[in-house]
Amino acid sequence: MTLLPPDELGDRLRSGLLSFPVTHFDADLQFDEPRYREHLAWQAGFDVAGLFAAGGTGEGFSLTPAEVDRVVRTAVDEVGERVPVIAPATGATALAVAQAKAAQEAHASGVLLFPPYLTEAGQRGLAEHVSAVCRATDLGVIFYNRANAVLTDATMAELAERNPNLVGFKDGVGDIERLTRIYARLGERLAYIGGLPTAETFALPLLQLGVSTYSSALFNFLPEFALRFYAAVRRQDRETVYRLLSEFVIPYLDIRDRGKGYAVSIIKAGLTAVGRDGGRVRPPLTDLTDDERAELATLVQKVS
Repeated sequence: MTLLPPDELGDRLRSGLLSFPVTHFDADLQFDEPRYREHLAWQAGFDVAGLFAAGGTGEGFSLTPAEVDRVVRTAVDEVGERVPVIAPATGATALAVAQAKAAQEAHASGVLLFPPYLTEAGQRGLAEHVSAVCRATDLGVIFYNRANAVLTDATMAELAERNPNLVGFKDGVGDIERLTRIYARLGERLAYIGGLPTAETFALPLLQLGVSTYSSALFNFLPEFALRFYAAVRRQDRETVYRLLSEFVIPYLDIRDRGKGYAVSIIKAGLTAVGRDGGRVRPPLTDLTDDERAELATLVQKVS
């Protein structure tokens, strides 16, 4: 498999809807590769512009580095010829650098750089963290702006100048002024990706700020609905967007908001609701209750 040049990755990311596939576990909560492959093959059969392996919805935070590498390699092997597979780079700088190198060795199409864990840092330190990862790979890198790694427009401009393979800015904060400043300063130099949960809720207003795509967790179990919603957002069809929000997304959010970590758990429950067995989540996450699963299944039936 040939390396996807960073600028081509940026163009691919802008071209359509993105998603984070869940990572399947067996009864002992070990990686279930056959079910994961089956899920990826199903997802790649729809018009999706990129899949983020072992990301947030994929419980990447609960995987060992060896498991992350295995999940990424499995995804590349199963669907990498059809859909760009973006690998994670997480944790401290040394670990993120190692994972970026591993992603290139696995023939992934790009790297999503998550915030470092359990530390605070200023703009200068964060800039060095991002640059170290960019230098470690020839792959395109997408910076995930959230938690303890929130960058200013000045820092993003510096990083874009220093690192030609920095091709994307995924926002998990929703600071309108910050987004406006970054887009005004950098324009189409970066692909802008919505990363707030649940992304559909914010998709229409963020479109006005240059955020032309987003990662849809709903795509995991309702791909046709997710694509229909995305199409309505892109054509700025407010009536359809708000109808779909009212009919499904907002009631779905009401279930999701009942428990911490449910943003992942509800996706696996959704897969089970459509007959595809999402399985359980790993601790420290918890699964939906039986009553919540039944409520979700009833809601899903309305839009399936």
